[in-house]
Amino acid sequence: MTEDKNSGKKIQVRVPAEVARIMKQWGGREMKLAAARGALPMSGPHLVTVLFVFCYGQDEELKSEALKTLRELSPQILTSAIKQADVIPEVLDMIARIRHRDPKVMQPLLTSRNLPLKTLLFLAERVSGETLEIIAANEQAMLKAPALKTMIINNPHAEKGLKAKLGWSPEPVVESRQQPEQVVLEQGQARPAAETSQEDDAFCEEGEFSDFEDDDLSKYQKLLEMPVSEKIKMAMTGDKEWRTLLLRESNKLVTSAVLKNPRISESEVIMVAKNRASSDDMIRIILLNKEWVKHYEIKKALAVHPRTPLQKAMRFMGFLSEKDLKDISRSKQVPQAIATNARRLLAAKSRNR
Repeated sequence: MTEDKNSGKKIQVRVPAEVARIMKQWGGREMKLAAARGALPMSGPHLVTVLFVFCYGQDEELKSEALKTLRELSPQILTSAIKQADVIPEVLDMIARIRHRDPKVMQPLLTSRNLPLKTLLFLAERVSGETLEIIAANEQAMLKAPALKTMIINNPHAEKGLKAKLGWSPEPVVESRQQPEQVVLEQGQARPAAETSQEDDAFCEEGEFSDFEDDDLSKYQKLLEMPVSEKIKMAMTGDKEWRTLLLRESNKLVTSAVLKNPRISESEVIMVAKNRASSDDMIRIILLNKEWVKHYEIKKALAVHPRTPLQKAMRFMGFLSEKDLKDISRSKQVPQAIATNARRLLAAKSRNR
């Protein structure tokens, strides 16, 4: 038996006889270190079991060596453990968190009947290519956890074709009641609709076990059963974990309600403003908050956001540093009018020196 430090729960692990000999005190320190380094002769499943116990044990040196070994083990050895009929979900979760970038490991893991929901949720936001397609094709999981679809759509590595199969379509940029193809300005200029895309969130470090913990999962399970009205209420009153989960919702009333939560922090608002997929309503709420728009990072994010009205975006650009204006003037991700205005402001600053 070992303890999952993330949840505090005791985990039942059936330990084979040869593994038990290593675990026992009489086995000696050197034998345990050799096992953690994968240097003892034993089968793949037994080795992975040993490494799992060390990873969740109290000995930091053994844990460090076991993590290093798990990062370096061949896909064949890990697959032999994954395919065991009695492999416990926690072992699969550990492998997924350490080797989620390795398709040769992820593909057999995703076919395991013992794979827990929290692992699928963890992977849906991080993996790419064929691994992500396997998750998207899991109809049973999609029915059990509808938010998987949202997580895949929000995954910056998801191909547009895959997202389209899940019901995603790029939303046009609109201002007020103008036509979606373009935003017509009073001066006769037009702001082209910018392509919707996700901010490229960094992958978690290999070996991390706490990215989507059991407490988050229990909240997510509650979320699955909530009507929209309850989600809106929770968005406006919940803690940071609730706000993070609710910002992933596809319902715009729910995501907008998160911004009306009095406990929301500026850092969370900055993340919303930087997310190019944030809705018109969310950007409008940020624009109407006088305190938020005083923050430099929020001004910068709104200046280049595809859903910020052009004249307001240009007004924010007047507060930006030369470095940021240079970056905007060279960017291919902003409308031409924004890039041109950045060059105009840079020229004006140069003349005024």
